[in-house]
Amino acid sequence: MAVAADAVRQKLRFFLCKKTSSSIQENIEALISSYGSLAPKRYKYSEVTKITSCINNKLGEGGYGVVFKGMLDDSRLVAVKFLHDSKGDGEEFVNEVMSIGRTSHINIVSLFGFCLEGSKRALIYEYMPNGSLDKYIYSDNPKEVLGWDRLYTIAIGIARGLEYLHHSCNTRIVHFDIKPQNILLDQNFQPKIADFGLAKLCHTKESKLSMTGARGTPGFIAPEVHSRTFGVVSTKSDVYSYGMMLLEMVGGRKNVKSFAQVSSEKYFPHWIYDHFGQNDGLLACEGTPEKEEIAKKMALVGMWCIQILPLHRPTITKVLEMFDRGLDELDMPPRQNFSQTL
Repeated sequence: MAVAADAVRQKLRFFLCKKTSSSIQENIEALISSYGSLAPKRYKYSEVTKITSCINNKLGEGGYGVVFKGMLDDSRLVAVKFLHDSKGDGEEFVNEVMSIGRTSHINIVSLFGFCLEGSKRALIYEYMPNGSLDKYIYSDNPKEVLGWDRLYTIAIGIARGLEYLHHSCNTRIVHFDIKPQNILLDQNFQPKIADFGLAKLCHTKESKLSMTGARGTPGFIAPEVHSRTFGVVSTKSDVYSYGMMLLEMVGGRKNVKSFAQVSSEKYFPHWIYDHFGQNDGLLACEGTPEKEEIAKKMALVGMWCIQILPLHRPTITKVLEMFDRGLDELDMPPRQNFSQTL
């Protein structure tokens, strides 16, 4: 009798799991259908592999997947990101894909399509021929490659893209991984924010996010994402990451320097702050007074963005206003110290 009862329970469990899986799949399909013509094109996995097989050029690899260059039937070049196998049911993936797919801004990378077949997931983006920003700002002569004027234009373009995500989307998007590696450059070096793998969606009326665990890249993660002691997680968390990136663009070095000879230089903002105070052009700008003004303005804006407490940081809209003002109109932000803040 016990054996028979166990067999019945196993069959019932199998039936319920099958029904639940089927229901989830139906919900996903209904969710995709609800977006109608607004939804990005859905591809079969076999179609996605065909798109990349004609070129077979690996563009990069990260914690969330691998990216290959590909070509669509209409000869448009694309970047296809194959995500590592996921155990999730796919509903959150579809929600994020649909929300990002509805974005339309010159400084946000365009999503052409996606694939969702069980655990197989892929994203098809427009191809950016000049790659990511990091390969330029960490080079031996970053300012010679891009030039200060172009670097300044790129900084403003990224801020405009963030302002769109924070304030102009139907669904507010907090990116949570703003860094040079996630800024792609098109043929004209127009910057586009990419890689929304860590992005979190919230209603436009919400000013703060409920979130468990830290997310982002070391060196760019806002203090409140690590610990709520510093404040609530919000769009200001992206502003912090943007500020760190600005300082890297100015200094031409990573904000976490593994082999710093002087321990105080381990914390990159202190390095920027000290050189700014010495009025030595940040050791990065040898040229005209106009170029030095660009460097100083970017550094000042960056230092305001990385204020430890979110309350003291500007919104990204305020950041754009700061860029419109003259250098003499910008105040020097207070030097940050974690121990004094707590």
